[in-house]
Amino acid sequence: MNQQWKIRVPASTANLGPGFDSIGMALNRYLTLYAEPADEWVFEADSPHLEGIPSGKENLIYIIAEWIAEKYDVALPAARVKMESDIPLSRGFGSSATAIVAGIELADVLCDLQLTREDKAHWSSLYEGHPDNVVPSIYGGLVIGSQYEEDTYLVHAGVPDIDLVAVIPSYELSTKESRDTLPEGFSYKAAVNASSAANVLTAAIMQNNWELAGKMMKNDLFHRPYRLPSIPEWQRAETLLEELPVYGATLSGAGPIILFFIPKGKGKEVLLQLRSHYQEQAVEQVEVDAGGSFVEAIPCREAVRR
Repeated sequence: MNQQWKIRVPASTANLGPGFDSIGMALNRYLTLYAEPADEWVFEADSPHLEGIPSGKENLIYIIAEWIAEKYDVALPAARVKMESDIPLSRGFGSSATAIVAGIELADVLCDLQLTREDKAHWSSLYEGHPDNVVPSIYGGLVIGSQYEEDTYLVHAGVPDIDLVAVIPSYELSTKESRDTLPEGFSYKAAVNASSAANVLTAAIMQNNWELAGKMMKNDLFHRPYRLPSIPEWQRAETLLEELPVYGATLSGAGPIILFFIPKGKGKEVLLQLRSHYQEQAVEQVEVDAGGSFVEAIPCREAVRR
């Protein structure tokens, strides 16, 4: 086997407020792998966002690739993998989710499994436990889904026609640390109230009514009341909603990135305004990735140069 591959996986934002563990959207920040057969597994990082990433079989990408190979009862050939990324780690843009998807894509090409998108979505959601982070990175656009025991249910909701601006704090926040702030359960009445906001959010998104969707983000009861007090950037965003031309803002994934949802064409204006309010944080305009993950064969000489 003498083939080389380029694998590119987009970042994602999850939850969108009350769409907790269910709604996610792909973004134009990417984890890129250049993989070729080798005598042993080696991962090489070429990005400041990948500092400290394991270089051997303890790498999450390998762990996922081996897991997929075992599911199909095939041997996983060794590979040399060069990694590049512009996705900040542990900030809420699905850096771990992209590694999961990349591992599935890598197993697919190394083992010639010929997995469908539906296969990849199922395995990624099953491993993660819910689809909102991983599946948008496979399909692109916005995905609404549910993982129920062994079954994965998905609705691809297209590519939202909106602008997005992200406030990116310099500190990291692990998903586990962020989830530790959440309650272990809800009363029946509280669960009904929380799910009603999620239902309206979903319907608003499907009707492209982002003004209503933004209101539902502020009405979230699943994680906003518990995570907001510990994230000052989110608190500041809440005070800015009335004075900026935005639909709404919410925590991206487990945070601490704050994502502003903006009418199309207003993104640059909001970007400049937000930079004046968040002078100590990175503020960047991002876009919805429409295509999802992809794999392409590349010439041997190009792979060697990289």
